[in-house]
Amino acid sequence: MGKRLLYVVNVDWFFLSHRLPLAIAAQKQGFEVHVAVSITDGMKSLEECGFTVHKISISRGKSNLLKEIKAFIQVFKVFFNVKADVVHLVTIKPVIYGGIAARILGVRRLVAAISGLGHTFVAKGIKASLLRSVVAVAYRIALSHRNQTVIFQNSTDLDCLTRLAGLSTKDTKIIKGSGVDLRSYEMSDLPGGMPRVVMACRLLSDKGVWQFVEAARILKVRGVRARFELVGDIDPGNPTSLSLEDLQDIDREGIVERLGYRSDIVNVMKEATIVTLPSFYGEGLPKVLIEAAASGRPIVTTDMPGCRDAVKDGVTGVIIPPRDSISLADALQNLLENPALCISMGRAGREKAEKEFDIDKIVQEHIDIYQSGNK
Repeated sequence: MGKRLLYVVNVDWFFLSHRLPLAIAAQKQGFEVHVAVSITDGMKSLEECGFTVHKISISRGKSNLLKEIKAFIQVFKVFFNVKADVVHLVTIKPVIYGGIAARILGVRRLVAAISGLGHTFVAKGIKASLLRSVVAVAYRIALSHRNQTVIFQNSTDLDCLTRLAGLSTKDTKIIKGSGVDLRSYEMSDLPGGMPRVVMACRLLSDKGVWQFVEAARILKVRGVRARFELVGDIDPGNPTSLSLEDLQDIDREGIVERLGYRSDIVNVMKEATIVTLPSFYGEGLPKVLIEAAASGRPIVTTDMPGCRDAVKDGVTGVIIPPRDSISLADALQNLLENPALCISMGRAGREKAEKEFDIDKIVQEHIDIYQSGNK
């Protein structure tokens, strides 16, 4: 029997969309793969891959102390029962709860993935500041394993958490995102007809949805011809999710076309002229931006950690200030009125994706960490 590898992730759809190729590769390398995760509708997909699934319940939104204690106990029990050789923790609460459990139980090898610092580190106000202080202490306790690698997706998050949690540089590594399958996301010509500006994401206000809608309004007033398409669904587990009433308002106004959830993001990218993500969320390295780059699409995104790491400003796309609808509209208009610029940026984006975001390279970097004693 091979070594046991345990993933702990907050929700099944995130694991399937961001970590599945890695888990399959680990399985092929001889690891016995276990996944501890909150289940929505992904149980069948996980079991069909041959993974052992452990159901846990980790709230991603507002919760209470009792629920958080119960979540920690569930994670602790999974650790105790599985006795994994390597534990890979993904997202904030699994990293904190799993890191503490790993210290108590003496897990041999700990891998913690910081896929963005999330809403907590961008929210404003006294309450948010106090919560950040608590989270910083929790990270300091959780990320003090004697044999750990803490993976970051961008240098800003690395610097921030290294300072807050007192991490040693020997215990940290940057791996740029979850990777993209360059065979599936192929470079293609820009579509003909009416240009399409696409924003694909979870529908959170922090992702810049309202800035996108406002930019579309501005461009309509300016007489710029384009279709503005919003791809994705609400996320009730996130405190900044749009509501059903918000979606109705967007539909009623009719300036932005809402396409809902799409599982065929490859086709979404082929149909797009420009891809935008005006996020001011605590991103790691947004998957949609590396998918856009791989597809040869110019990108407009914000000067925020993770977002700016996916783009070379002026070469593969345009970086704008966060929360700035006018700058977003200006950048989109410039690209819409310059097809040749869209093409050149798309080609440069594909080159960047091939060099930095290839899923095979990203997976191998993780496998090397799993198989090493220290790195």
